[in-house]
Amino acid sequence: MKPLANLLVITHVNQGLLERLIQKLCSKAAREIVEGHPLPEFHLANLMTFIGPPKFIDEEINHHDEIGICNGLAWTSYGGEMIRIEAVLMPGKGKLILTGQLGDVMKESAQAALSYARAHADEFDIDSALFQTHDLHIHVPAGATPKDGPSAGITMLSSILSVFTYRPINAKFAMTGELDLQGHVMPIGGVKEKILAAKRNGIDHVILPEKNKNDLHMVQDLIKGIDLIFVDHANEVLHQVLMKPCRKKVAA
Repeated sequence: MKPLANLLVITHVNQGLLERLIQKLCSKAAREIVEGHPLPEFHLANLMTFIGPPKFIDEEINHHDEIGICNGLAWTSYGGEMIRIEAVLMPGKGKLILTGQLGDVMKESAQAALSYARAHADEFDIDSALFQTHDLHIHVPAGATPKDGPSAGITMLSSILSVFTYRPINAKFAMTGELDLQGHVMPIGGVKEKILAAKRNGIDHVILPEKNKNDLHMVQDLIKGIDLIFVDHANEVLHQVLMKPCRKKVAA
């Protein structure tokens, strides 16, 4: 049975699912032998015949520099995944609207990111009145899939500041990192899986917390061709990803 490594295309490097699919292929092979047929060879061209179509399809990530849209990296029970954080600003009364079936921890990350943006509005030349005269809507697509965890903090902050300043986000970057109210970027889990997700989706600039640097000492082959940017503070992230304004700023 070769090459079973091709199953990675189907499973997105999810070890548990990969093991179950290999077991299924072994059962198929055993049945072929019992029925007097030759031992089959499994390869990319015939995998769908034996185990069906791919179980999971990556969400479309953003490859265009746009206002309010940022590529994030997340860890799920299926391994590393790309997530797209979207933010829009609209006239209102200062409400924060969160959609996309977000868990409590992720909602708190959004609130912390907004609080940091409000506290440092002057640094980004944002009229503080905007926070009372406009509502902010943050959405994470694939709304049927529950999402939680703190590692989207810097991704959410980038989206928030992008819409308040009309500065597009550089789509060549993906990022992960927890944010505290002082703007420090805290360490996260699933670094290896998140880098794999970036590579799988053609992203070669990945922003990671400085405190996760030691997590990569045994995966040097994995990071070949990836530009890893390690950061301690949110300002380092924003310096990398926020581009020049493309429109006039929002008026309060």
